[in-house]
Amino acid sequence: MRLYIVRHGIAIDREDPKCPPEAERYLTEEGVEKTKQVAEAVAALGIQADLMFSSPYVRATQTAAIFASELEYSKQKIRRTDSLLPGAEPGAFLRELAREKDVSTVLCFGHAPHVDGLLAAAVGASRHITSMKKAGVALVELKRLSPPNGQLVWLITPKLMRKAK
Repeated sequence: MRLYIVRHGIAIDREDPKCPPEAERYLTEEGVEKTKQVAEAVAALGIQADLMFSSPYVRATQTAAIFASELEYSKQKIRRTDSLLPGAEPGAFLRELAREKDVSTVLCFGHAPHVDGLLAAAVGASRHITSMKKAGVALVELKRLSPPNGQLVWLITPKLMRKAK
């Protein structure tokens, strides 16, 4: 299974007086634009998602919707899961994913530092090996989900992904 781990795009700052509650923080205009550029670059790689999962928080679901548009994946099929929320145990998402027997390509959308913990868990590392940027994307090839046995194929920053487009 190929697992693409995506951190949400740039969201409204917590210090902004207009900032809503944490679960409702949304992407800024800059966040939408930069995320769209990254999603276009990912689509240019020919990636086709079998499944997409997202944290239920607004900024993650917006990021997932942008990727869905670029990858021609129905936004209605994006599955929201609490196992991608900040603070969730990273192995919980991998266990959830293990129930999906007939999929080869999955994209998931979450938050830092959870996405870094998920990547570490997927490759069997005991601690974080990354610090993903907003709208950053990593590809992990999973040979086994339980217990996880994966290999980091690539990790790319949004800036580099946009320049490669």
